[in-house]
Amino acid sequence: MAQVRNGQWWGGLALAVLVAFAAGYAAVWVGESVLGFAKSPISDIMMAIIIGMVIANTVTLPEGVRDGLRFCASTILRLGIMLLGIRLSLLGAGRFTLVALPFVVVAIGVGLITVRFLGQRLGLSRQLSGLIAVGTSICGATAIVATAPLIRAREAEVSYAIACITVFGLVAMFCYPYVGHWLFADQPAMAGLFLGTSIHETAQVAGAGMMYEAQYQSPVALDIATVTKLVRNLCMIAVIPLVGFLYASEGKAASDKRVSLWSMVPWFIIGFAAMSALRTVGDLGDRPFGFLAPEVWDGTVSWLRSAAEHFLLIAMAAVGLTSMFAGLREIGPRPFLLGMLAAALIGAVSLLMIATLAPTMFRLLGV
Repeated sequence: MAQVRNGQWWGGLALAVLVAFAAGYAAVWVGESVLGFAKSPISDIMMAIIIGMVIANTVTLPEGVRDGLRFCASTILRLGIMLLGIRLSLLGAGRFTLVALPFVVVAIGVGLITVRFLGQRLGLSRQLSGLIAVGTSICGATAIVATAPLIRAREAEVSYAIACITVFGLVAMFCYPYVGHWLFADQPAMAGLFLGTSIHETAQVAGAGMMYEAQYQSPVALDIATVTKLVRNLCMIAVIPLVGFLYASEGKAASDKRVSLWSMVPWFIIGFAAMSALRTVGDLGDRPFGFLAPEVWDGTVSWLRSAAEHFLLIAMAAVGLTSMFAGLREIGPRPFLLGMLAAALIGAVSLLMIATLAPTMFRLLGV
């Protein structure tokens, strides 16, 4: 709690809020005044990240300020994702989960196996290859940090893996919404499935889904992208022990450190399900919960949806403000190449499966 009382910590929080606020005006100005569109095609989310990245890489922010920004990029982000659950009933979230599960499992399996093979061909250690594999396949930095003790990865390997995941995840976050719309223009649910299976970090998936929703007025894309990413996050329970077995080298046997399976279940996934349950119960009957007026419940749902979007916008500003590229040259070309190949591979496998199998699954499950 000491850091919460620190003035610089609050300065970081205020900076993220300020950038998020400014991003809305900047998006309108660039789209309408600079580019000449009648309505700006640029989303607030995109501008928040870009403004944040410019500041982060031109101004040296104090460590206390960065602590506040990290709080926004982690806790505020997770609160926003939790509140997104109010958009879906349990039935809707369950259908999305059933659709997403086979695509997630195949993408993870392909990523883990092929990245190990590619890492060997590039002469990288099993540990570094494993960290890039799990970061690409499951949930970015969280999975990397959770896996590192199991395979006894060095601190430098953890840093390199996180840097690779960050770079290619940011590229995907900006590009994949447009790729998804180009390929699945009339099927936003398929575009959302693509975003959720192929982008690395939870924050990056949320950002891409919000860009798609803002750009193409399609909330279903954000909904299914979020659910798909949460399914990937839950796969840590099974996949991280498997990675410990596959990627620990003979000279560095897997750590005997006990890893709690419960600790691998992110609290915001439970919160998302709880909000979906709340929406389901509230929508039953003529009077929500037996005593609320319908207009009061509708207003509450609208307020929670708006709060989720504002939290995520602040989190995206913080993601930009913590994206530092000064150390990329230290990575070297081979880990960078492996990260690029892994990202491209997961994206290609996801696209192929979605294009061939998703229409049938959506039809069968009524999505």
